[in-house]
Amino acid sequence: MKLIHLSDLHLGKRVNEFSMLEDQRYILREILGIIDEEKPEGVLIAGDVYDKSVPSAEAVALFDEFLARLAARGLQVFVISGNHDSPERIAFGGRLMAGSGVHMAPVYDGKTEKITLADAYGPVNFYLLPFVKPASVRRFFEEEEIAGYTDALRAAVAQMAIDPAERNVLVTHQFVTGAVRSESEEVSVGGSDNVDASVFDGFDYVALGHIHGAQEFRTERTLLRYCGTPLKYSFSELRHEKSVTVVELGAKGDLSVRTVPLVPERDMWEIRDCFAGAIDREKYAGIPQDDYLRIILTDEEDVLDAFARLQAIYPNLMDLKYDNTRTRWESAVTAAEEARSPLALFDDFYEMQNGRRMDEEQSAFVASLIEKIWEEEA
Repeated sequence: MKLIHLSDLHLGKRVNEFSMLEDQRYILREILGIIDEEKPEGVLIAGDVYDKSVPSAEAVALFDEFLARLAARGLQVFVISGNHDSPERIAFGGRLMAGSGVHMAPVYDGKTEKITLADAYGPVNFYLLPFVKPASVRRFFEEEEIAGYTDALRAAVAQMAIDPAERNVLVTHQFVTGAVRSESEEVSVGGSDNVDASVFDGFDYVALGHIHGAQEFRTERTLLRYCGTPLKYSFSELRHEKSVTVVELGAKGDLSVRTVPLVPERDMWEIRDCFAGAIDREKYAGIPQDDYLRIILTDEEDVLDAFARLQAIYPNLMDLKYDNTRTRWESAVTAAEEARSPLALFDDFYEMQNGRRMDEEQSAFVASLIEKIWEEEA
């Protein structure tokens, strides 16, 4: 059985106030072209369909069009909500769409039903687990101690009672310990959203969403993979090679993964040069004029109207920064402040208000509150 693994479409996203909707429309057409060439049986969409929990009408219309085209090809489509999505909005109409082969994960209610397809080697079981927080899971498993994300995912997976003798595929949206993040992803305090990969033992393939750079992990029996975003959504992703992941399941234990490159309509670039060098189009002829660009100027003095003058040459200039003696000093000061934990900052505030530092008991209480608040807001 052949599957296409996608995630983190982030439809409706704006990058540096530039709408990415037309770029997204273009890349979805490219993905449909790859699907037509590969002829898979199913498509897995592992969360963050939209960039906001209340997406724009244009973003919803684009996803509706994409789903309709997938369904028209007779494909089985599996969709879950990510941390950017509203699970209720993703789930809406799911029971009706299932008749067309489009399976939308319901809001998590303590159970994860399996959807079974079959090929020449027998059944393949699909489980759809949307993004969940410990609080989302804890209320359904009151008898279990669920202190963090790993406990929550372990309880949710145990409920599935998978048959390890059969082929099992999980579609989920979490941060697996060891994955490398990008700037455009949300980060929980202290890495509290980490999930240990061992939780997923027993599945043949875990189709992950949440991380924007393609990467994978292996346990003794399981391949876990982030397929990455189809487009670059921050300049921290400049060196990412975006692709579609193709998964092929043979007999039990026979699994292969490969990628098909995705080429965007407009790529992202960075120029680091003095102003006189940056405006030299001959010097940077290899960068298409309409592509997205960040320019880092190395001049020691600020250049008058630099952004407007550069934008006249590069209309899709997204960001302008300076890298010089002044900015390096400012960055060092900012980094030192940001390196301090929320608990340390609160301790400073407490001392300012009360004339003394918090004692051990107070510090532990505040730390637990910070963790609880972060978990609920994540």
